[in-house]
Amino acid sequence: MTNIAILGGAGFIGRRVVKMLANEGVDVVSLDVADAGWVEREGVRARSQLLDVSNFEDVIRAFATIKPEVVMNLGYVRETYPREAFNVNVLGMDNCFEAARLCDVRHVIYASSIAVNGRQAQYGDRAIRETDATFPTYQYAVHKVFNEWQASEYRMKHGMCITGIRVAHAAAPGKLVGAVDHVRCIAEPAAGNPIELDFFDKRRCVVHVDDIARVFYKIAEKERPDYDLYNTGGETLSLGEIAGMVRDVVPDARITFREETGGDAGSVAYRFDNSRLREEFGISYPPYRETVQKMIAEVRGLPARSPSAEANH
Repeated sequence: MTNIAILGGAGFIGRRVVKMLANEGVDVVSLDVADAGWVEREGVRARSQLLDVSNFEDVIRAFATIKPEVVMNLGYVRETYPREAFNVNVLGMDNCFEAARLCDVRHVIYASSIAVNGRQAQYGDRAIRETDATFPTYQYAVHKVFNEWQASEYRMKHGMCITGIRVAHAAAPGKLVGAVDHVRCIAEPAAGNPIELDFFDKRRCVVHVDDIARVFYKIAEKERPDYDLYNTGGETLSLGEIAGMVRDVVPDARITFREETGGDAGSVAYRFDNSRLREEFGISYPPYRETVQKMIAEVRGLPARSPSAEANH
């Protein structure tokens, strides 16, 4: 990899990917409508510029100037007005694909989501594969299904290399949109605040955002991945189980639930098969208990300590 452009580079996942690539010496450019100055403020050795992904002229001008070998599209909006969501999630993604085609970009990587799979009940109590049917239940999920369809059209009709990554429930302090109960369950007690959640038995497929960034990085390293779609997967845990992990570190954590059971009945999909990722790229994640410790330390401004370090004290 010599030159990568990242749409949505100032976002929750995008910043981690930009930093990871920059630390490896890759020439990376963050493109985002929200914040072009974050790389300078945070001392990241990357370039950045403002870009409206919904404006095709802006996108193709940027690609023609930067001449990226690889493009990642991590830009999206979720809980917003329908037209704004369409312009970013659907039109913006197609602008990325079309500009990449015209500018001969070697590889396009984009963020899809486990939201495309809808509810776990559609699949029974088994791990969901990339080849299973999708059952989107709301606007953002439908947009991601369309992104996947459009990517397949560009692959088939233009011979492009486009790879989608279905991201599970990302975790890290500071996550503000989408599913956030699994984050608040950790971050609020770490800050000394009480937290009330809905169901003890509600389950999530959780993975730290840094591990998600590493998935994008590993896929970008490969000239042509074996598959068009990959589940990030993650660890399937109930909010109650996460709360127990928090209490192991913060014994006086004030975490309560309105109901013990009932969260599983209409729960979003939470069991995923990520064997494609594991077998092709050697991806594995640390136990989520370590992620909980890491997040608590981050909220408290302390250095995270590994289990091995704990054992030596």
